[in-house]
Amino acid sequence: MDELRVIYTCFPGGKHKVLTFSYDDGREEDERLVEIFNKYGVKGTFNLNAGLLLKKQGGLDKIGELYKGHEVACHTALHPTIERCPDEQVLRQVLKDRALLEKALGYMVRGLAYPNGSYNDRIVDMLPYTGIVYGRTVHSTGGFAMPEDYLRWKATAHHNNPELMKLGEQFNGLYKTQYLYMMYVWGHSYEFTDRNNWKVIESFCKLMSGKEDIWYATNIEIYDYMAAAKNLQVSVNGDMAYNPSAMDIWLEVDHEKICCKSGQITRF
Repeated sequence: MDELRVIYTCFPGGKHKVLTFSYDDGREEDERLVEIFNKYGVKGTFNLNAGLLLKKQGGLDKIGELYKGHEVACHTALHPTIERCPDEQVLRQVLKDRALLEKALGYMVRGLAYPNGSYNDRIVDMLPYTGIVYGRTVHSTGGFAMPEDYLRWKATAHHNNPELMKLGEQFNGLYKTQYLYMMYVWGHSYEFTDRNNWKVIESFCKLMSGKEDIWYATNIEIYDYMAAAKNLQVSVNGDMAYNPSAMDIWLEVDHEKICCKSGQITRF
């Protein structure tokens, strides 16, 4: 019998940790937050209510440039508490938001943050029919596990968590490569103005930036990469893998980092 090998899925570059952010409502403070993210080389997902933005500013033509390099996702068109809405109105709120955002951005919008944290099993079951592949909740775990259900995606912490810096330091110290770890921070950018505490996010991003073992990704990048990794076909003997996806997938094979190129068989 051929010798068994230990094969792990890795993040891009052979990394085992990922950091991501999610911010809701598309308020004017997003501009300052994007500047901070760009300064420290981190990535965020910004969940917008396209219908409300149209009413307030009369257009969505600036969002493509503002959020360049980050992800724009849905937050429903008008931000209702959707658990109280009829089914067809939930669908319309999501689809209208998607349609407006996609027209403005020129690319498909496939993520969602639940408005007011409102969702239930009925809504979760409907989302795949709207083209939404993940839904972020307002629940925080205080941990670093990968999501078990992307349509009920829980964060690590809100940025107002008094333990945020401690959690960041703990995350930075994780070294066991047999696990995949995710730190996920969420909130609303206007909260920094309301509390006069922009130093919180500035200090946190500084603490987390430039780490060689952390992948800095948007929500949809994480979802798409893990979906592609799941489709990787590995031989029984563990000596080759076929990658049918459109992106490269990384493995760790007996402690060696290996890139499985898109559309190719990689032998190891």
